[in-house]
Amino acid sequence: MTGTSFAKAEIAAAVSRKWEKPTRQRWHTRTLTWQILLYALLVVLALIYISPFLVQISTSLKPDAEAATDAISLIPQTWTVAAYERLFLRSDFPIWFANSAIVTLFVTLGRVFFASLAGYALARLHFRGRGVVFAAVVAVMAVPTVVLLIPKFLVINQLGMYDSYAGMILPLLVDAAGVFIMKNFFESVPVSVEEQARIDGAGTFRLFWSVVLPMARPALITIVILSFQGSWNELSHFIISTQSPELTTLTKGVARLASGQLSQGTQYPLKLAAALIMTIPVAVLFFIFQRRIMNASEGAVKE
Repeated sequence: MTGTSFAKAEIAAAVSRKWEKPTRQRWHTRTLTWQILLYALLVVLALIYISPFLVQISTSLKPDAEAATDAISLIPQTWTVAAYERLFLRSDFPIWFANSAIVTLFVTLGRVFFASLAGYALARLHFRGRGVVFAAVVAVMAVPTVVLLIPKFLVINQLGMYDSYAGMILPLLVDAAGVFIMKNFFESVPVSVEEQARIDGAGTFRLFWSVVLPMARPALITIVILSFQGSWNELSHFIISTQSPELTTLTKGVARLASGQLSQGTQYPLKLAAALIMTIPVAVLFFIFQRRIMNASEGAVKE
């Protein structure tokens, strides 16, 4: 009986191995097929996503007549940079660009500094009303920006900052979303790091500036990108805070171009060239720092 059972077991094992190999092959083939279909779908979605940018670049290099008759072709029949020459040599585009650069630089630096200070205070300092302050910050994030336009205009006008760089920059220096991000990041930093520095005699601001802030590089880079993008693309605030042509920013100027207030006819190459130049700084900043956005903080405590 033992020999018979052993023989049956060998036969069953052989049959199992015989069917196991085709099953594995079918499983690998099916997995490979799904992967190919998935990547094909991703390629199609990527082409759909970048096609407007390709059309934008192509149209900006066309003459006006060709852009009006064949707007979506990706290869211009006649290549020209007349739209860029007109933007930089025969328009106020350089002034718009300079104003946007100035405002964006100061707003980005201010948001990084003040958002990190406020986030650290809400995460580490224990004071009466801390929960109420944080709830107010979250509540501000839930309020639509358009609701605040009229109160913001009244405050700016009352303080005498209307139609000035101060009115353009100061109301944007602090952002509720930045404070929220920094608070959550600082709460993830081990308290033992600060306790060791406090034993060595470091004060609260020294703890923040020399110990905790260098560890918050991923969150800081996130704030830099969000602040740069938000202030560079800001439009509604600049509409209610300025009216002088010399304080026009890129968003206001390009909006006027798109609405036809500054030109006759369609002027597609001019409009798309301005939009393309406006897109470049944000895209470059994002591609440089995209891998550093909110990465896990490096360990700072040795167990």
